[in-house]
Amino acid sequence: MHTSVHPDLRANRLDADEYALRFADASPPLSKGQALLEAERCLYCFDAPCAIACPTHIDVPSFIRRIAEGNLRGAAKAILEANPLGGMCARVCPTENLCEQVCVHNTQSAQPVAIGRLQRYATDALMQSAQPQIFTRAASTGKKIAVLGAGPAGLACAHTLARLGHEVLLLDAHEKAGGLNEYGLASYKTTDNFAQTELQWLLGVGGIELRTGWKLETAAQFDSLRADFDALFLGMGLAATHQLGVPGEELAGVQDAVEFIATLRQSTDLSALPIGRRVIVIGGGMTAVDAAVQSRLLGADEVHMVYRRGPEQMSASKAEQEWAQTHGVTFHHWLTPLEVVASNGHASAVKFSRQQLIDGKLCATGQTETLAADMVLKAIGQRLGNAVLAEAGLQMQGDRIATDDAGQTNLKGVWAGGDCRAGGLELTVQAVAHGKQSALAIHAALSTH
Repeated sequence: MHTSVHPDLRANRLDADEYALRFADASPPLSKGQALLEAERCLYCFDAPCAIACPTHIDVPSFIRRIAEGNLRGAAKAILEANPLGGMCARVCPTENLCEQVCVHNTQSAQPVAIGRLQRYATDALMQSAQPQIFTRAASTGKKIAVLGAGPAGLACAHTLARLGHEVLLLDAHEKAGGLNEYGLASYKTTDNFAQTELQWLLGVGGIELRTGWKLETAAQFDSLRADFDALFLGMGLAATHQLGVPGEELAGVQDAVEFIATLRQSTDLSALPIGRRVIVIGGGMTAVDAAVQSRLLGADEVHMVYRRGPEQMSASKAEQEWAQTHGVTFHHWLTPLEVVASNGHASAVKFSRQQLIDGKLCATGQTETLAADMVLKAIGQRLGNAVLAEAGLQMQGDRIATDDAGQTNLKGVWAGGDCRAGGLELTVQAVAHGKQSALAIHAALSTH
């Protein structure tokens, strides 16, 4: 057992200049020469598997061919027609599990075309150009739609509806719009305030009124929106987090990983953020990886990422897992927390129960293991956590909103998408696909009246 009665949680673990170096862009943009060489590797496949694998079905061969021809504006348009948040998705999408996984080069050279980096190259060129707006709005339809949640799903829905000529009121509970793009991603994935740059580009199409600091708190509010607008789209994400449900969870030094990441993302001075010398992150997803790696970057000496199953069952991609290990994060599998151990009211260790699979079910082996910690971050998933939705009459599936394939709920005129919609993959790119898909369904429904 490794415990301590002196929890070590403090800021300023590094020299001031070191923070900027550590939190620099994890995947720097391609140079012009690099982009051209990479684009020329593409075989421009007919019925390209990469385009099919993309949830937003970007015509990958088309945009890469345009890069090779020097037509970056045309390349960006091909991307953004399919995925209006193509710039962010180029940065955070698990391309190794989607488009790049099915690249035909995998069977020939074991090195797929760097589709994500080429996508960023084209969209960055557009965003940084003198005239970044490439879309115009259709004639006004006179229809008004309220979009609840300004994360990836809500933004994609609002942008698509605005382009089709509808007026959109975009409501969000946070101080800034962007959802997880603004508050939930590691800083090294989206440097230079890109989430807000992309947001301004999206709003630049016109026809979208953004209202932040608005929360859905009563069924009466919901009913009022339904009465006042021609349609509603719910894209509020998952606002609540799952709890460990073990003794000591309320101790000082124990924090939700989502909250930790959000605080870091909004910080203007990383040196002021306190971090433990020894950090335990409980969970096996991308949020856990982002929290673990950023703990190391802030100066933690030891970071342990603990998951209750094996590495194959972790929802973090293999590339994300390797990224964490490259940054000195130690992985532990088949451990589930039993107790957060206290020392003078502060977390000092976590006691775990070793697990094994018996007939497909996790069962305790009877063995325990205790890891010392000055800080414990919980990353075991999020939930919708808003009782108002069920009170308003929405059919729920588990803790999420039940919909058909187009995102329509059981209530007339109400659609939903992104993480709050049942059956999702909790990926930015799928949230974008949901938002656009529902926008087209809303437009079709309103066009018949």
